[in-house]
Amino acid sequence: MKAAPLKKTLSFTLLLTLWLAGSEGFPASASPKAQQEVRAKGYIFETSHDEIVAKAKKEGKVRVLTGLDPEAFKPMAEAFKKKYPFLDVYVEELTGQEAAQRFLLELKTGVATGWDVINFFGDFFPEFLPHSKKFDILGMAEQGVLSIPIGMVDPFNRSLVVPASSLIVVGYNKSLVSQERIPETWEGFLQPELSGRKFIVDIKAIIADMAACPEHGMGLEWLLGYAKKLAAQKPVWARGTTGIVRMAAGEYPMHVGYYLHTIARHQRKDLKGDLAYKIIEPVPAHLSAPDGVVHSASHPYAGLLWLEFQAGPEGQRIIDSGEPGKASLFSSTSLAGKALKGKKSCVVKWQDFSKLSEWRNKVIAAFGFPRDEIRK
Repeated sequence: MKAAPLKKTLSFTLLLTLWLAGSEGFPASASPKAQQEVRAKGYIFETSHDEIVAKAKKEGKVRVLTGLDPEAFKPMAEAFKKKYPFLDVYVEELTGQEAAQRFLLELKTGVATGWDVINFFGDFFPEFLPHSKKFDILGMAEQGVLSIPIGMVDPFNRSLVVPASSLIVVGYNKSLVSQERIPETWEGFLQPELSGRKFIVDIKAIIADMAACPEHGMGLEWLLGYAKKLAAQKPVWARGTTGIVRMAAGEYPMHVGYYLHTIARHQRKDLKGDLAYKIIEPVPAHLSAPDGVVHSASHPYAGLLWLEFQAGPEGQRIIDSGEPGKASLFSSTSLAGKALKGKKSCVVKWQDFSKLSEWRNKVIAAFGFPRDEIRK
């Protein structure tokens, strides 16, 4: 991905640092010269929020293909409709690699029409990018035209908003193991006493986020070595939420390296209250569910309002309500934001976002291409 020429664009790491220090994530506006340079690249920059609303009102509807769970996007659509009653809203889910590949093919061949906002599916991020409408969302966010924390906006492509995030934690069953017995570091799971099916590891290599943090001694080389050592511990291999369900049922004590929002969602269903999680530093994480207005959108300004609403306080509350822990780590009130406050983190940087799928494949190879052992 090519870096945008905007000189005052902050790096992802700096944005996170500012946020953790208490910043609201809205830096000073870009210079007029920088704005001209961005417009020269073909970006669309609107100077008035009222004008965006007026144009959206003329469009009258918005069609969204989202990566969020229905528990989040259904109330999101209702709340958005309440705020903008003049817009007809339709939202549909896009999840899974096969569905994303199929939609990408339809997008490339011009078959996928009628959508205004789409999910730029992470595993195929570079291939989705050319289909983004070149709104300068970053510039509009910087100048307050759109109320979007700039940490949620892709600083390189400028037109994508990521309203969600995924933090990686250790899940455990409180009836089988106390929090004190869970290691304080990721290397702690390599202890001899934890060898031999003492914990679950996901075969999709969710721990791949650790490759993003050489500043914490956790770059790709370290990660691949760690993955081999973790596999040598002979863990229980699982895929998806099956491991969480079986752990909550008391069959396994720990799940090393799984998503906070998935564990938090299953805590709601855990009638015994045994399911818990522990945050290990540095906390691996990545932004997820990147959304943007598609280049062929019939209702692009209504799409801008949708992106803004998701990133705003109400939208973030709705995401966390439907999927606890899934709202952006750049939201000071989100579960993820609170979890990271004051802690060292290992967040996949924007410039490395397209590498995540490659890192996972390398980690899976380091694992030895394991198979799911417990799915029924």
